[in-house]
Amino acid sequence: MKLTNHFSDFLRDTVNLNQTRIDTLESSIEAIENFIKSSDWKPRVWKFFEQGSWAHNTIIRPVEGGEFDADLLVIVEPVEGWTAADYVRTLGQIFQASGIYKDKTEVWEYCVTVTYVGDRKIDIAPCVRGREVKDRLEVCNRAKNAFEQTEPVKYTDWFNTKNGYSGANSFRKVARLVKYLRDIEDDFKCPSIVLTTLIGQQISWLDKESAEFEDVPTTLKTIATRLNGWLQARPVKPQICNPELTHEDFASAMSQEEYDDFRSAISNIKTKIDTAFDQTGRYASVLAWREVFGDRFAKTVTILSSVLAEDTELEKAEESLLSGVTRSDAWHDNRIVDLVGRMGRWLWKPSFDRPKHMSQPIWPRADIVSDQIQIHATWRPSRYSPESKQVADFQALARSGGLWFDITVNAGDALPAGFYVRYRITNTGSVAMGRGQGRGGFETPQEGTRRWEELQYRGIHLAEAFIIRESDRKLVGQSAPFHVVIT
Repeated sequence: MKLTNHFSDFLRDTVNLNQTRIDTLESSIEAIENFIKSSDWKPRVWKFFEQGSWAHNTIIRPVEGGEFDADLLVIVEPVEGWTAADYVRTLGQIFQASGIYKDKTEVWEYCVTVTYVGDRKIDIAPCVRGREVKDRLEVCNRAKNAFEQTEPVKYTDWFNTKNGYSGANSFRKVARLVKYLRDIEDDFKCPSIVLTTLIGQQISWLDKESAEFEDVPTTLKTIATRLNGWLQARPVKPQICNPELTHEDFASAMSQEEYDDFRSAISNIKTKIDTAFDQTGRYASVLAWREVFGDRFAKTVTILSSVLAEDTELEKAEESLLSGVTRSDAWHDNRIVDLVGRMGRWLWKPSFDRPKHMSQPIWPRADIVSDQIQIHATWRPSRYSPESKQVADFQALARSGGLWFDITVNAGDALPAGFYVRYRITNTGSVAMGRGQGRGGFETPQEGTRRWEELQYRGIHLAEAFIIRESDRKLVGQSAPFHVVIT
């Protein structure tokens, strides 16, 4: 079953870059452009040009703990006597000398990257216009000290033409969906430009108004089938050329092993898509599409009672859980860990985030209390171990080691001076509560804005960050709950 309405909701609510991030990105880009134009960088700037996923409108929302990338070309007039490396090196120098950007800047082969931690990266690449041939555009390879021809405008035109053939913006939407699958899976890596080019190559002028592209799920199935066929016919990594600059191989940096993983993953994805597409029952279809995209697909649909009615033990556990959390003295039943693990985080209800033993804030609220506070969690086997890994909201964890919690504000910025943070740590589950560990109060960070918490008790526990203004001790910011699932 196609479930086209659920695809629309999934794209809007989970996959597409949300408007707040778009606005923040555009504001950051504008600031970077103004910074370059007002700097003493020697090249004369002709114009700025969007490139890659941003230009093609296939940029997607980052998965938890991730960042999205945007590419900006700075098209400049040539400077007499300058090498390719000079353009990248000197651009990096003006950013590194800036009080605003110096701590956010890294210089790479082709570009200068400004990173807003936990949210976005902006790659700024110098591009020289008309150095030897009129109007020819060349990016600068600092490592090889070489100029390399590029055709970003023509590639974008090619993309838009293919999107027109597919109709209803379906090329863009399917590109976002496939990129989302890449980002949530661990079994393959593939550069976005390679994915976009390969998907576009499966569409031709003959497809315009074709039934094989009549909606998003149908387009996804068509593209997956064609792309899998193309890949399976090529066991050895092929060149994947820029359609507007055929000597440029987008796949040159991919190893044969990475290509093998990608080829295998597309085959598996295609099989799952076919299964989901062919399901006839609504609930069976939802479950099958969740096998493709995860539990966030059709997240408003509750299947537990409808699909698993024959599973008496699980049904009773759900009934016990739902009746338990409605009692005024209840804490979360331990069985919710198994239910959420089996059925997905969509089972979780907002009311579960407010158990009765949770303490209320002690600070008066300011006129405006921001919700642009993000909690980040890093697991370590011990408090000061060098080994670490990022942990996502609702990620299942064993009872070992602990988490360092930290915060950013306004999509990636550090907490400014004049404010401090307090964490509300709320334990749930009968083991924690039965051992007198039913915490729900406020805790002070041990290091700056960071707080360490050990993982001891089974349950779905909550961490929240509260920002207080030092001058008047008023609450000015509060994060959404971060859910720590301990199995």
